[in-house]
Amino acid sequence: MSEQTTPSKADTEQATEFECHAPEAEKVFLAGSFNEWNPEVTPMDKTDNGKWTAKLKLEPGRYEFKFVVDGQWCCEANCHASAECPQCVPNDFGTMNRVCEVA
Repeated sequence: MSEQTTPSKADTEQATEFECHAPEAEKVFLAGSFNEWNPEVTPMDKTDNGKWTAKLKLEPGRYEFKFVVDGQWCCEANCHASAECPQCVPNDFGTMNRVCEVA
């Protein structure tokens, strides 16, 4: 008799890297459906070339998110997201969210 096992959450999570180019920013956070849109729990780290990065372990699925650049919620680092942004979708507030698909 064989025993079936269900993969644990840790087995299905994928390391997903987020990146925001904001060389003038003092602080950048990541907020999205993966952290209940909390603008203060996921700080991003600044690299030498002005990019901010954060790596999260996420389960497979579709996530919406924004960058919080010096307190301003942004789809793009310059906060000028447009409807033509291929990685953005409209949200209930009349602005845009970025989308991340984790396989």
